[in-house]
Amino acid sequence: MLKTLINKYNVAGPRYTSYPTVPYWNKDTYSLKHWKSSLITSFKESNSKEGISLYIHLPFCESLCTFCGCNKRITKQHSVESPYISAVLKEWDLYLALFNEKPIIKELHLGGGTPTFFSPDNLKRLIQGILNKSVLAEAYEFSFEGHPNNTTREHLQALYDLGFRRVSYGVQDYNETVQKAIHRLQPFENVKRATELAREIGYTSIGHDIIFGLPFQTLEHVKQTILKTKVLLPDRLAFYSYAHVPWIKGNGQRGFKDSDLPSAALKREQYEFGKALLTEVGYHEIGMDHFALATDSLYKSMHNGSLHRNFMGYTASKTQAMIGLGVSSISDSWYGFSQNVKGLESYYHLLKENILPVYRGHILNDEDLVIRKHILNLMCRFKTAWTDGRLYFNELPEVLIRLKEMETDGLLHIGSQTIEVTEKGQPYVRNICMAFDLLLQRKQPDVQLFSMTV
Repeated sequence: MLKTLINKYNVAGPRYTSYPTVPYWNKDTYSLKHWKSSLITSFKESNSKEGISLYIHLPFCESLCTFCGCNKRITKQHSVESPYISAVLKEWDLYLALFNEKPIIKELHLGGGTPTFFSPDNLKRLIQGILNKSVLAEAYEFSFEGHPNNTTREHLQALYDLGFRRVSYGVQDYNETVQKAIHRLQPFENVKRATELAREIGYTSIGHDIIFGLPFQTLEHVKQTILKTKVLLPDRLAFYSYAHVPWIKGNGQRGFKDSDLPSAALKREQYEFGKALLTEVGYHEIGMDHFALATDSLYKSMHNGSLHRNFMGYTASKTQAMIGLGVSSISDSWYGFSQNVKGLESYYHLLKENILPVYRGHILNDEDLVIRKHILNLMCRFKTAWTDGRLYFNELPEVLIRLKEMETDGLLHIGSQTIEVTEKGQPYVRNICMAFDLLLQRKQPDVQLFSMTV
């Protein structure tokens, strides 16, 4: 039965960090002027109530990991650090000029690339430059992505002193054959050292990222990775499927052949096996592909209904406005999305001209906002409803028809005004959301845009 479901539902589909998804953004209704207006509106509505979130993209890496789908610049020249920080702070100033009061920062996350490519002193300069012109929310959360091979005590201490209490480490898989294939050699001892250092300094939430479906990866590899993870017992885990999209990411994902990847059935077996092991250890599944101990804020947010999903993934609380700084970063005003240029040279040029360095985006219409809410409900709570008439939309009957077969397969229950995903259906939540994705349904892509759902 499991194999039949995999064959049936293993199709290309979005991960729904946004709705509309990026390939369906409408360039005809988007402009920098409209983006600024939507952000100003959102800021006025929400800053004093909940604050804002900040995502800062730090793109530099010393070597290329061939599984990575992120925007990065490979270099060993650390002279690039200072000018990049100056540019990010300039971009922050351009956003500050839009607002009539200091922003209240609720969440701040450093992603990459490799944030710990930057020296502790330069990271300190960056964060202090942000905080000097803003206010901290009462229950703020600062987090960063650390590379186990180069995250030092100095990095951890400097960021801890600035208010960071959460760090996530990219583990992927501990098997050396797999690590060589993805060009990410890091022994267990390095992860252990980085994890224990963070705990010793006082970090209260330590995360590990583990990937299944990697080249040459077997069921035994997944088992051994999780057993080693059990020894360190990080507070939360991202345990997710490798997104193989070389047609988008270019040569970065061509360090191995397609035939080196596990089959869809083996990938699903890896996930189910890994999930069972994690459950035995005491982890609870959170949304899609995430797990947390009961003591972690992600688990608590799932139970109190505050779990949120955006371009940073799952977060423990929601802010209506999220500003992305740095190359390729995506901002979200709730009413609109905006993405920065991906090239460093273009980014620097636009900022020199005092222009926000965005190049595409989408302004949501009334229909978009309703569908976005349904997809968020499904991704964060595995259920949605239209008892509130504002969440009813004209094409809902057609959506329910599309979902009927999934109900027959035991993936969800359809009530008179509700939909609830079953435990059996949770691994297929992307497929369920696709039934709501009106833009995708109206215009199926001519080429493959998304990774496979299994």
